[in-house]
Amino acid sequence: MPESAVPGVRFLWPNSMLFLTVNSGDRPSASSAHLAQDVVQDAQELVRLNIQLARQEVRELLLRNGIAIGLLAFGALFLALAILVALPAFLVVLWSDHLTGAAIWLGGYAVIGALLALVGKLRLRIQPPQRTLTSLEETRDWALRQIRSNDRS
Repeated sequence: MPESAVPGVRFLWPNSMLFLTVNSGDRPSASSAHLAQDVVQDAQELVRLNIQLARQEVRELLLRNGIAIGLLAFGALFLALAILVALPAFLVVLWSDHLTGAAIWLGGYAVIGALLALVGKLRLRIQPPQRTLTSLEETRDWALRQIRSNDRS
């Protein structure tokens, strides 16, 4: 977490939103209990913000994966239509020149379906929320630094 050039100023959310807390100067006379209480309150706020970040990331993942699943479904639909529409056309016109037209129709549906399925598969990402995990690691490191610095006081 970046340190501020101004004494008593800490950045609590460096990667996404900026939350700034300003301590009223150095508090040499503050008791250890009061410092520990401040650390606990700051940690609670960070946990609350991490939960909000996790919710936002899950919403984004659901939206992205919903679109990907929709593309996969439409790709499968077009592939099914290529078979279900072109097969009867082949059977009806098997003995005339309409066979070339039916083959082109089948190829068009097959290409469209394959492209939609490929784009859907490429967009589909099933992974844990990376920003939340990074933020939780930063929060853990920050809390450990706070505890260690309070032990020295």
